Amino acid sequence: MASSDRVRVRFAPSPTGHLHIGGLRTALYNYLFARKHGGDFLLRIEDTDQSRYVETAEDDIMDALQWTGLTYDEGPDVGGEHAPYRQSKRADLYRSYAEKLVEAGAAYYAFDTEEDLAALRDEGVTYDLHTRHQMRNSITMSDDQVQDRLDAGADYVIRLKVPERETVRFEDEIRGAVSFDSDEIDDQVLLKSDGLPTYHLANIVDDHLMEISHVIRGEEWLSSTPKHVLMYEALGWTPPTFAHLPLIMSPNGGKLSKRDANTLGIPVYVTDYQEEGYEPEGLVNYLALLGWNPGTEEELFALDDMVEAFSLERVGASGVQFDLDKLRWVNEHYVRALSVEALVDRVRPYVEDAGYSASDDRLHEICELVQERVQVVPEIVTDNRYFFEDPDEYEEAGVEKRWKDASADLLSTYADRLESVEEEDFDADTVETELRNLADEEDVGAGAIIHPARLAVSGRSYGPGVFGLLATVGKQACIRRMRRAVETLG
Repeated sequence: MASSDRVRVRFAPSPTGHLHIGGLRTALYNYLFARKHGGDFLLRIEDTDQSRYVETAEDDIMDALQWTGLTYDEGPDVGGEHAPYRQSKRADLYRSYAEKLVEAGAAYYAFDTEEDLAALRDEGVTYDLHTRHQMRNSITMSDDQVQDRLDAGADYVIRLKVPERETVRFEDEIRGAVSFDSDEIDDQVLLKSDGLPTYHLANIVDDHLMEISHVIRGEEWLSSTPKHVLMYEALGWTPPTFAHLPLIMSPNGGKLSKRDANTLGIPVYVTDYQEEGYEPEGLVNYLALLGWNPGTEEELFALDDMVEAFSLERVGASGVQFDLDKLRWVNEHYVRALSVEALVDRVRPYVEDAGYSASDDRLHEICELVQERVQVVPEIVTDNRYFFEDPDEYEEAGVEKRWKDASADLLSTYADRLESVEEEDFDADTVETELRNLADEEDVGAGAIIHPARLAVSGRSYGPGVFGLLATVGKQACIRRMRRAVETLG
């Protein structure tokens, strides 16, 4: 039903919880494909499974798309000529098409009880063309018996009637020709006893009526596609073009799941990445490369650049392993691209959440010093706490390597020199001058003072340039920390 050759795609998540990053990648590929071809990108909420419905999930999905810049042209909150875009608001529509499938002989009424279905499951078999003849349905009952049950208001479902000994074929943009033996396809429930459709019925009805030209979705739906093709054919509709995306795999094997968040520290929901301070552009850039190969060595893409470079032909069929280190590498490029002013705004909530206070000018100094050394914004606080509080311990390896016999005397003298510096003159140039003058006077290399000073002030043997570090920590804090280190380390 797609009008002419216009590209129309949709992202159709179920609101059953937070949006998984695999779902975000699906949305991203749909968005890129639509924008590349000057088409439409729709958001449709598939909320027919009320038993798994989570009230806050829909807002979570929309917030994630807004955060990552994947704006949609039609959807529940923006409207469109094919509204409503929530399947729970379209129930009557699905029933009419389910009944059309029954009339076409492609579906049937089933009156089986829970006990009947439980017995079937206990036998380890599915409800399909091999078992349908032993169940209570309109295939095994006369027309009068079926009508009597319907008139009496008996509970029923409508099931797909899969044809026997047929091969269901379709072309997949990523996998090429795909075929399934109909004898291995179950008689899927299309309309449930509560009158709501299953995903399978609602999906094809909405895709047809919303004029979807391409269905780009995860590999997990590949085995459902022959059922959808059978329904399209029974209703006399032309199926859309299908493209099934490869799975995002855990480093341990298998699909990336919530378990990986606990065992490997890999966040699996978009909200997790928001809370952990990832840049939306960095996350989108990385997810684009999880399955799509641009055909060049380039790995950093702004969203508009991705649109220009994207094609389904360069999406692979094999699962791709999630690499958190690679994501962090991509993300650091976007952190470094921020202006210092923007970085100050980004880091302030993390400063306040940690219970610290700092002026904009002070945060500006800190951000300038460490921007090139962090991969995610919160590390400005978590990896550099010495800017906000005195260290309570010293890096053991640093002490062993950097704290020498003469360190205490040199550092104590350096603290005395700094104490004589006026507060308004306490900057990177001044603290460097004082240190190098002292080193010359004592006939030692500057490192003999630099390394103990860094260790005393930050508790670590590494970090940003030591003179900028000392100036940013401030005069009184530097002197206090140096004297404490002399007392503690001797």
